[in-house]
Amino acid sequence: MNIINNHTGWIEVICGSMFSGKTEELIRRIRRAEYARQKVLVFKPVIDNRYDKVNIVSHSQMQAPSIPIEDASEILGYLTEDVKIIAIDEAQFFAENIVAICNELADKGYRVIVAGLDQDYKGEPFGYMPQLLAIAEYVTKNLAICVVCGNPANRTQRTIHKGDQILVGSTEAYEARCRNCHEILD
Repeated sequence: MNIINNHTGWIEVICGSMFSGKTEELIRRIRRAEYARQKVLVFKPVIDNRYDKVNIVSHSQMQAPSIPIEDASEILGYLTEDVKIIAIDEAQFFAENIVAICNELADKGYRVIVAGLDQDYKGEPFGYMPQLLAIAEYVTKNLAICVVCGNPANRTQRTIHKGDQILVGSTEAYEARCRNCHEILD
């Protein structure tokens, strides 16, 4: 089923460090699609409850309604004939099947827009984002501003000690840093 002008679907990935505007860009694309009267379904992982349990919310407080889910496979149960676009925020928190689900949706003709961290606090690839980046037709890498020196920042500095890779937080736990100012806290 090719639903967008008889063309195939595709995957767009918006990635970067924390505070680089990933969710803002996702919301911008959602709003543009809504202006074009295209139905969009927006999803986020249940674990991301920093600002709101339901809406996706940027650090600058932009927000859009979303459906919190535990597993990417739940997306398939929300699809209806009129849906054109699937938007997914904080994709790094989903399990491996996020890749297959995004591929399946694109193969069915949907425009799939995914946002997430490409690196964890150690500067290492985060979750299944590398696989999503590899299969995407379009990739946007956002940069933040380093809070130490003001240079472009592509890393997320954890400012509190906790060994787990996943620590959901905001300015109380993270800062944007450039390559030179980034430090790994153990």
